[in-house]
Amino acid sequence: MSLQRLLPWALRVSWAVLAFTAGPALGDALDPRSRAVQVAASVVLWAVWGVVLVATLVPHPVSLTAMRCATPASVVAVLVAGAEGGGSGEAALAVATAALAMALAFLPETGTLFVNGPAYPNERRFLLRAPAPLLLGVLGVVWALALTGPVVGTLLVAARQWVAGGVVLAAGVPLSVVLLRAVHGLSRRWLVFVPAGVVLHDPIALADPVLFRRQLVVALGPADADSPALDLTQAAPGLALELTLTEEVPMLRTRPGRRLGEAVSPSRLLFTPTRPGAVLREAAERELPVR
Repeated sequence: MSLQRLLPWALRVSWAVLAFTAGPALGDALDPRSRAVQVAASVVLWAVWGVVLVATLVPHPVSLTAMRCATPASVVAVLVAGAEGGGSGEAALAVATAALAMALAFLPETGTLFVNGPAYPNERRFLLRAPAPLLLGVLGVVWALALTGPVVGTLLVAARQWVAGGVVLAAGVPLSVVLLRAVHGLSRRWLVFVPAGVVLHDPIALADPVLFRRQLVVALGPADADSPALDLTQAAPGLALELTLTEEVPMLRTRPGRRLGEAVSPSRLLFTPTRPGAVLREAAERELPVR
């Protein structure tokens, strides 16, 4: 069976069995709490599990965001539950299952599969790597703030801490919506091959998507370390690719403090996909010049 067929099923199974491997450890951790807190926590856990299980069945960028937000949270939850339970064998199995689900959710191949779910049959999308500043801690803080506010607020209300719970929910829910939308932007950064050429769709680097018509493409290949091309990689780690064109193409590059962006017209530009080798193979299959 090919990886393309095996991967989604491995992801689905690993997340589905988490209900059975993590359930006992989480149940033990909730035992000392009041009945109301137990019910509220159980409802939250089952709701998240159900939503993510559906997400694994529906390839879509929104599903990708849901999985990549929820699977790290599952690892944290079972680690905390295991620490409170003294590190039993059940807890170790729960951690291993949650870690496997998270690893599968963050594979580049998983990203490619899910962003192409709603794509047209004649187009192919490839995710771009997250900017380095986000990977250096900012993304983790945003993720934690987005998830903890609604959960903590719900548990506080269940514990009859009405004022504290109300305040946390009132502040945490709107903040969570804003932060999750920002995180979802990472699942909408693509290089897209279309019949007319190549499209760079990167809301972080560009104000609008840009089409590079196939007639303009001179070469696509690994970038040199000292390349003078316009750098749209956002300092992302990994192999950067360079797109060389026959003429300059106008575009709006996003800049902090500039609502309309900065007008630039490069004939060469750099970007960093999660799967550079697959990008080059797709370009070759579409008879674009590859070096």
